[in-house]
Amino acid sequence: REPMSRDTLFDIASLTKVVATTPALLQLVERGKLNLDDPAAKHWPKLKGHGKERITIRQLLTHYSGLRASLKVKREWSGYETALKKISREKTLHPPGSRFVYSDLNFIVLGEIIRRVSGQPLDVYCRHHLFQPLGMRNTYFCPPPSLYDRLAATKEDSLGEVHDPTAQRMGGVAGHSGVFSTADDLALFARAILDGGSSPGGQVLARRTVENMALPHSPAGQIPHRGLGWVIHSPSIFESGPNWSEWLPPGSFGHKGY
Repeated sequence: REPMSRDTLFDIASLTKVVATTPALLQLVERGKLNLDDPAAKHWPKLKGHGKERITIRQLLTHYSGLRASLKVKREWSGYETALKKISREKTLHPPGSRFVYSDLNFIVLGEIIRRVSGQPLDVYCRHHLFQPLGMRNTYFCPPPSLYDRLAATKEDSLGEVHDPTAQRMGGVAGHSGVFSTADDLALFARAILDGGSSPGGQVLARRTVENMALPHSPAGQIPHRGLGWVIHSPSIFESGPNWSEWLPPGSFGHKGY
């Protein structure tokens, strides 16, 4: 155990989905590079077969794609391209749009689409188009060894390495997990979102985009309601057990990380 300091770097896990992948993708939507209702396979042609050709960008963002929760990690494999090949061979568990399944695969696919559409790896795109404009100087995929003494370790002997096993095997850069950040940097991000996408470094998202993120985008009649990447207030779909989205006041939005 070590005491926390103001500049402690945390592995923010699935907050990567909304701090990096979601705003990066929506920037590309604003620039006319893709549309929310595009089939994902339009931008990643190998994502076809086994029902995946019907999956849309919007369904990936709302976890209604029909893909399962994660890749299996019991068998040894490694590499970003290996993960993509595995996903390209996946079968949908349910018809796209028919059922909510919170899935890391959805955001791995979105991260790859960002790479293909922008021409930059996800970490490079986010650094130039999100983190630097927002003044988030302590936010990284794959933090350099010079910062290891500031990291909050997630488990023994893993300093500087993302905790999520799939992101770890992918080399630390993935759309679902992999970002390290500080409390101060996350406050800068939250402030920009609350200010309608504006920051001292410029407008990173249009106000209408930020407002749209917090509206329900799930298929008609489906519960839970989900925003674009974000969790929003929604009735429970579970017969028992907690559904933390019910604790969010209507109109608010959020996300958790492991």
